[in-house]
Amino acid sequence: ADGEVLRPDAVNPAAAATSGRDAPIRIGLAHDEAFGFYYADDLEALQAAGAELVRFDTLRDTALPEVDALFIGGGFPEALAARLADNVSLRRSLREHIDGGLPVYAECGGLMYLARSITWRGERHQMVGAIPADVVMHARPVGRGYVTLQETGAFPWPGGPLETVRAHEFHHSSLENVAPGLRYAYRVLRGHGIDGARDGIVCGNVLASYAHLRSVGGNRWPARFVAFVRGVTAKRRSARPAEPALTESSR
Repeated sequence: ADGEVLRPDAVNPAAAATSGRDAPIRIGLAHDEAFGFYYADDLEALQAAGAELVRFDTLRDTALPEVDALFIGGGFPEALAARLADNVSLRRSLREHIDGGLPVYAECGGLMYLARSITWRGERHQMVGAIPADVVMHARPVGRGYVTLQETGAFPWPGGPLETVRAHEFHHSSLENVAPGLRYAYRVLRGHGIDGARDGIVCGNVLASYAHLRSVGGNRWPARFVAFVRGVTAKRRSARPAEPALTESSR
């Protein structure tokens, strides 16, 4: 359902072991026919770190729910590119929130959706445009299998940089017309990533990569992402103008 909240006990009661000192943060989870590639244990780890997961539908919702961040995972946006493009209202809502500093983590299909466009079978469809690149689909896989990454100084989340990050990729797409001067979160030691040498585009508070991370082997990415969101959220709230105090004359 639109804006459905996945509470910790909705996935695993053990995931409710969050710190009482920290109020939950709300992370929007793209979950529909276009996006659905998520590992249950990673979602549980996000919840255990203090996240409340709020589902939203990229095909039908006209605006984002009230959230502090987004997680857009893998899927098949190319197969539903026309419908994603037709939902102009949500694409605009996404772009406005991202331009305003909303933290986003996007993997593979999520990266494709955040790009300027997707071209598949000769048809080009406009996407969100938060990542300055265009996606082109190919008949054969561009990247497939396990990858080994090394975090760079551009990696935005706390707790690093990690010398070795093990993940996997499976994508038939590549990025073209990539804007020069972008920052990349990873050096690719094994695999393909975005261009054979780099993965993980960092734009503002967005991290978008072809790699699918797993919360295993010391890579506690859910806790790091939640910590990053908490920091960004605190800064954004402190930057807001204070509400004017009520006086007798204004009551």
